[in-house]
Amino acid sequence: MSELLQKLQWRYATKQMDPSKAVPAEKVERILEAIRLSASSSGLQPYEVIVVTNPQVREQIKPHAWNQGQITDCSHLLVFAAWDNYTADRINMMFDLVNEVRGFKNEGWENYRQMLLGNYPPRDAETNYQHAARQAYIGLGSALIAAAYEGVDSTPMEGFDPAKVDEILKLRERGLRSVILLPLGYRAAEGDWLVNLKKVRRAKDKFITEVK
Repeated sequence: MSELLQKLQWRYATKQMDPSKAVPAEKVERILEAIRLSASSSGLQPYEVIVVTNPQVREQIKPHAWNQGQITDCSHLLVFAAWDNYTADRINMMFDLVNEVRGFKNEGWENYRQMLLGNYPPRDAETNYQHAARQAYIGLGSALIAAAYEGVDSTPMEGFDPAKVDEILKLRERGLRSVILLPLGYRAAEGDWLVNLKKVRRAKDKFITEVK
């Protein structure tokens, strides 16, 4: 655990990345696997991760992300995209997958399926999207920790135009909406104003409350 905490102390929201340095494929795969293994409400995994390495596509995205250099200078750009709605097909797909992998049906689990089918699809699409987007943030947290553990820099970004990114990546046609961007790469230490500044976090006693 001490090693992990040291890695988390090392990580920061990298402001400038070195475009000449690529993250090895095996490191990227482990980061993506950490995201895939993340928790999600009811185990539905209501989001996907799009890995953008195409330079032309990233150039298209950049002006719609406040022209932040990490978009084009990073090694891999991860786009977290949530389901635009909960549908019966999507819910059934995940429950059927559980039954297939586990090799049996559980009555309580099937009752839970029916409860979700009765509650989620009737809700308005925006409410469902917002719920799905919150699950994507759980995956983002896993990605940040996994990247730090791998010695890979990252920068979570909400500063972008989701509608434009959706259009560029044709996400709406897939029933997805972009939530957050995560460039992965390696810091360009000489040009990054934040790299040598101390990490600042609230004191533990001001941040954590114990109820005994």
